[in-house]
Amino acid sequence: MIQNFVHFTAKRNKLNITSYGSENYPSAPCLIFVHGFKGFKDWGFGPYIGNFFAEKGFFALSFNFSHNGVGDSLTEFTELDKFAENTFSLEIEELVEIINLYRSYFFGETENKKIFLLGHSRGGAISLLTASQKTEISAVAVWSSVSTFDRYSDRQKEQWRKKGSFDVFNTRTKQEMRLNISLLDDLERHKNDSLNIEHAVRTLKKPLFIAHADQDIAVPIKEGEQIYEWSDKRFTEFYKIIGSGHTFNCKHPFEGSNRKFDLLLEKTFNFFNDK
Repeated sequence: MIQNFVHFTAKRNKLNITSYGSENYPSAPCLIFVHGFKGFKDWGFGPYIGNFFAEKGFFALSFNFSHNGVGDSLTEFTELDKFAENTFSLEIEELVEIINLYRSYFFGETENKKIFLLGHSRGGAISLLTASQKTEISAVAVWSSVSTFDRYSDRQKEQWRKKGSFDVFNTRTKQEMRLNISLLDDLERHKNDSLNIEHAVRTLKKPLFIAHADQDIAVPIKEGEQIYEWSDKRFTEFYKIIGSGHTFNCKHPFEGSNRKFDLLLEKTFNFFNDK
């Protein structure tokens, strides 16, 4: 069964949440899917992931970060002012709130204490950073994950500060999406501590599954390989996907799955199912 929830965070920001597999809840492990930059819970393969894990006996959660730009329409970027004010630290705070909601039985009573994180792209890094500080997380899987948030040249940062914002073009929607100084300030203030992905991976000491496609243009495979290099190999699996890109040949609106994506889902399920 699929259910929708609304939660207002400690900062009074609205989170739209969807659960899959409510019938599994009392005894099932919980899987939380974390979307990436310019992503949202109902993008393309999002619902397909939720249904897949529900059919495998999991209780799956997906949610929209409050400042991802997608409002109550759930599929359109109608809140660009919020998008402009988003920060990495805010996303970590909100993922922590989702985890705490689950542990406080917001979704119902459960006997299973296992919580797994599955993050895509920037959501992969947010998952790694969160898992490094939350002992409740049993294992983490990252798909096409970034290995650093510092993706801007010195010249871009200089212009960003001079202008007061940095514009990102969404090729799918043809929208100019502004990033305010708040994001850059957050990165520079915390890049050596709470936003240090390398430190988070080196100290994770939890099962980690890394999947990356060899034809990923948005986040080159060298970033997935970097995360693997930092990781404790006793707990880590690396899965290289040949002949696929950043979203594993899936599109939005969703036009159906494909053999490579279904194999990725099976490998991710097998990873979690053993934990």
